[in-house]
Amino acid sequence: MTGTTIDGFDYRRLPGEGGVHLNVAIGGAGDPIVLLHGFPQTHLMWRHVARELAGRYTVIVPDLRGYGASGKPEETSPDTYSKRTMARDIVTIARDLGYERFSLIGHDRGALVGVRAALDHPDTVTHLGILDVLPTMDTWDVLHGVDAAVAWHMYLMAQPKGLPERMIGAVAEDFFSSFLDAWDPSGTTFPPDVRRHYIDSSTHAVPSIVADYRATAGIDLEMDRADREANTRLAMPVGVISQDWGARLGFDASALWRKWAPDASYQPIDAGHFMAEEKPGDITAFIRELVHRTPARIDSGTSAR
Repeated sequence: MTGTTIDGFDYRRLPGEGGVHLNVAIGGAGDPIVLLHGFPQTHLMWRHVARELAGRYTVIVPDLRGYGASGKPEETSPDTYSKRTMARDIVTIARDLGYERFSLIGHDRGALVGVRAALDHPDTVTHLGILDVLPTMDTWDVLHGVDAAVAWHMYLMAQPKGLPERMIGAVAEDFFSSFLDAWDPSGTTFPPDVRRHYIDSSTHAVPSIVADYRATAGIDLEMDRADREANTRLAMPVGVISQDWGARLGFDASALWRKWAPDASYQPIDAGHFMAEEKPGDITAFIRELVHRTPARIDSGTSAR
């Protein structure tokens, strides 16, 4: 890894939904795997895993819209940063690279985009890997009482446009640094240059990051509810790897995921939230096992949207 790029990977700017250009790292050769990052990170969180996977696969690692070096359109409607729009970004750039079908692995925010992509494009996403997050609808359902304070930032960024952006912008470095500190129990996961990159990238993207989270409390939640009412299920092999943060909040993450994917595998991991950087070997092994599974024939009840 050199600076803010992944060694051995080529970089392109590719148009996503509505002409928003994404910064995309591409490496390796073979069946395609798309890796989507979380908050408050960029595609660089996958640097260790991507290099390992590139020995056998074509690995596509974008910055999500609103993050890193990708385009940051103004939030002109609730759909600007909906996970449906962000999922279309990913499907569009993969097709631009010549791939109509691909495995999709997401962490945190990227996993929410991945879930929406798999629900909306079941014939495109062949395998879905999810790192340390719940579906949008279930996230809000399990947060209650004092324990919901763990997600205080979600409630702040769910507020109407204006005040959250000003509040976070006033202390942006402290705000984003607090998550890198709180969610990294070892305190050694991020080299100084990578930590600096995450902070700088995030402080320059406050409006778009807030818009991403605001969508999760609005339009994304509506989409999840509509799919739940329609009994829409994830039709491809699904693997989930997560900390056991359900123990504190009183829920069973594996049971919640199986409402969406009855045959989903669930694997706990002894790691912090930034597990792809803390334990890249474990995450690489998780991905390799997942993409080797034979897709099951399950009626998803969806068509591309």
